[in-house]
Amino acid sequence: MRSWIWTLVLFVAAVALALVLREHGGNVLIIAQPWRIELSLSLAVVLALVAFLALHWLLRALNWLGSSPGRLRAWRGRRAQRRDVELLERGWINVLEGHYVQAEKDLSNLMSRTRSADRKVLAGLSAARALHLLGETARRDQALRLAQEGAGQDARLRQAVDTVTAEMYLDQNRAEEALALLEPLQDASARFLHGTRLLLRAHRQLGHADRVYELTRLLLRRGALDETQARQFIRESTAQRLAQVEESGWNAVWGDLSADERLDSDVALAGAQARARLGQPAESARILEASLGRRLDDRLLRLYAQCDAAQAGQRLGHAELWLKSNPDHPGLLAALGQICLAAQLWGQGEHYLERSLALRADTHIHALLGNLHDALGHPDQALRNWRLACQAADTDVPVISRLLPAADTRGDPRFEETDAVDEPAPPSAPHAASGVYVQDETDADAMPVAAPAPEPSASTPVASGSASAEDDYFDTAPIPGVDMSQTSDHGAR
Repeated sequence: MRSWIWTLVLFVAAVALALVLREHGGNVLIIAQPWRIELSLSLAVVLALVAFLALHWLLRALNWLGSSPGRLRAWRGRRAQRRDVELLERGWINVLEGHYVQAEKDLSNLMSRTRSADRKVLAGLSAARALHLLGETARRDQALRLAQEGAGQDARLRQAVDTVTAEMYLDQNRAEEALALLEPLQDASARFLHGTRLLLRAHRQLGHADRVYELTRLLLRRGALDETQARQFIRESTAQRLAQVEESGWNAVWGDLSADERLDSDVALAGAQARARLGQPAESARILEASLGRRLDDRLLRLYAQCDAAQAGQRLGHAELWLKSNPDHPGLLAALGQICLAAQLWGQGEHYLERSLALRADTHIHALLGNLHDALGHPDQALRNWRLACQAADTDVPVISRLLPAADTRGDPRFEETDAVDEPAPPSAPHAASGVYVQDETDADAMPVAAPAPEPSASTPVASGSASAEDDYFDTAPIPGVDMSQTSDHGAR
């Protein structure tokens, strides 16, 4: 459209110029000794325009010829840049698709050919990522070193290299090395959210509960962390902090939690245990009551049931209120039974424990019933419940009814001498004394037991230095330190 407009403008200018020159006739005289040139005005104007255009195109041609080397260099640079971009894009796509071998080849080729520091660093980091996923740690570290050298003193590129390196270290559980790279990147404003997330991951691997709590709060305020995951991190870190808290630091830890976080089962359990450890059972009970009032948890109920007789009455009242809305909760019934045992309410405790056992049989309930019957002086029932508790703890343990005593084989005809002698043989010791268990004949898998070797008679010649029948039965191997000394004594004699 623009070309048509300019064409129309040129036609209008040409017509206007023709009309002007037609009505303004005249001559143009050019005197240049020894020449005298006389032209009409119209021809002079046309020649001036032609000369101007010719001079203009001549100057442009000369400029084009003069700038050819620069333009050639620029063209070669654009071609190299296009080639680098193609290699980089292809490498990234291969990394995303999981073709790590091909990606490493393309990116290594780019890293060796490109002259751009940015592309060299990007190629090195991408190649290191591919090698990291391939498990080639040595080559990965070499690629990271090349990327570090390519970054030079550029703060932005060095930060990228440190971040990628720290992330790979975290994949290998090398949290301390990753922390050394990430700490300088962390600032008060936490503008580098990815680096902050990596820093949180490093502190979680190292178990730094205080730093995990602070970084989780920071990322949660900035919306850089999933809320469900953040709540989990807060629960875990708070439980670790409460496990180590002292009386002086209790308010700083517990007061920083919201009301909803204090009612969480894990947090309430850790807080109650901390209060009990600090010698404040009443505060521990209040924390448990607040959380159990929202949702019953077996862990909290077991801890709540661990009390002495002085606290049993108050805790029993709270537990009975919860029982009205949860009449068939086995953990609550077991807790009520345990509290009754602490208050020495034997009948009521047995009633609650039997109701709980009807709903769920586990080690804890059987053990409580065993303790109850033991306190009442019923040893058989106590032993039975303790055995059931052991079986409930590990169902893979075989149940053995009783152990059979060692059998006396002196009257067994299978062990009698086949060649009887006139004089009565002295009674031998019971065969069970040798430590061999003999199975009953009714057992289908019973193995025949060999008869004991007969004692040598007096008429049987015995060579000097030969072992006796007793030595033939037992192991005749020399005992170091004993037989060697005896042998040396005989030799000396």
